[in-house]
Amino acid sequence: MNINNTIAAINQMQADGVIERYAIGGAVGATFYLEPVATLDVDIFITFRAEAGTLIISPQPLLDYLKARGCTMEGEYIVVGGWPVQFLPPNSPLVEEALREAATIDVSGIPARVFTAEHLAAIALQTGRAKDKARVLQFVETGALDAKKFQTILEQHGLVQAWEKFEKQFLTP
Repeated sequence: MNINNTIAAINQMQADGVIERYAIGGAVGATFYLEPVATLDVDIFITFRAEAGTLIISPQPLLDYLKARGCTMEGEYIVVGGWPVQFLPPNSPLVEEALREAATIDVSGIPARVFTAEHLAAIALQTGRAKDKARVLQFVETGALDAKKFQTILEQHGLVQAWEKFEKQFLTP
């Protein structure tokens, strides 16, 4: 399934002021640096806009915008451009930084904001599920990480010990 229509729709949401900024994370984000993997959805991290005259942040304007453009709900997902999408707010300082520092990558002539490889690997390390550890290993084995940048992220977010444990478990002969 082609993700171009989904990215174009998200870019239009940003241009129309529905969201402030976005970045693709998760398994789909990782495919911009690694071999594609099977995944059910696209994780799009966004900064929600506060409603006019209030500090309350609501996903309702986003939902209304997408429904008005023919998007449908499927459980916890909103189908945008044929892909089930989860819109997620940043849930930690690491994810907030990943959203701020996302790279812009050209996807068939369409700009897409994507978490950097180093942030994706650090988030996977922090999450710590088996599939996340496998993804970190892929990042390492393919040489997709800038070691200095990755180390800085680990230090800034208290992940050095988790990385040392990972190295002992998976990278030490």
